[in-house]
Amino acid sequence: MKQRIYLEDVFLSEKAETLALKYFKNKVVVPKHLADAQHIAIASVERVDVLVSWNFQQIVNLDRIHAFNSVNLRLGHPILEIRSPMEVIYGKKV
Repeated sequence: MKQRIYLEDVFLSEKAETLALKYFKNKVVVPKHLADAQHIAIASVERVDVLVSWNFQQIVNLDRIHAFNSVNLRLGHPILEIRSPMEVIYGKKV
């Protein structure tokens, strides 16, 4: 059975921008990584199932994943699944 994939365009809303700033306030990321914080915030606000990234320093990093999710939970957002492409390709060649 083929897995269905649903795609949806999402944008940086005021709510996502506020959440990104909370990541800075809680020292999850530093201001020079604004785009990474916004990326995570958009995914969190839009309640995506999984965020997939090759960015192992700022995003796909277990300590940061826990920190992002800690902020999310405190502010009423769901836990965000953050994975590397290798974790979601299921044996396909990259």
